Amino acid sequence: MDAIDRAILEILEENAKLGTKEIAQQVGLSVTPTYERIKKLEREGVILRYTVELDKKKIGRGLQVFCYVSLKEHNLDLLRRFEQEVIALPEVVSCYHIAGDHDYALLVDIQDMDTYERFLRHKLTTIPSIVNVRSSFVMNEIR
Repeated sequence: MDAIDRAILEILEENAKLGTKEIAQQVGLSVTPTYERIKKLEREGVILRYTVELDKKKIGRGLQVFCYVSLKEHNLDLLRRFEQEVIALPEVVSCYHIAGDHDYALLVDIQDMDTYERFLRHKLTTIPSIVNVRSSFVMNEIR
């Protein structure tokens, strides 16, 4: 991967909807080599998928919460079951297996505090292996 590939990736990270022509103009190549580079990055698994960024407040997901979860045990079967159950929850945007004081960090997008309380009581804490959940609420997204 060279500087042009990195420039293409930066452009696509900023706006994945741009066409090959616009990307080519920005990196100083013609359309065909730019297209071939993008396809190569996709084939090699550098570009995994294209997504869209939404205004969370406008879709009823205005509250973001980081949930730090600790499990009772750490055997592979239990970890897998927890992961399967938690990724099935539509409110959970991201799930990270982490090292440190907790076992997992979850990013939860939810409507408001009342909805979060219901999510916590009726969904997340019903997963049998959870022993502790600590929540931090996003006040403002900087980047």
